[in-house]
Amino acid sequence: MPKLKTNSGASKRFKFSKNGKVKMAHAQRRHILTSKGNPQKRRNATPTYASERDSLKLKRLMPYS
Repeated sequence: MPKLKTNSGASKRFKFSKNGKVKMAHAQRRHILTSKGNPQKRRNATPTYASERDSLKLKRLMPYS
């Protein structure tokens, strides 16, 4: 059986936790931060987890993680 290729874009954006959840960063955090409030910026600074349905797709994109 041949080796499977990992999607390089997904490997840069997502990490797997030890219990199999997919950790990712929030959106809306890169630029134009002056018009966003401090609570929103704080919330978006902490990592979050992908939903169960999305994590099934991501596990197919990253087979060896």
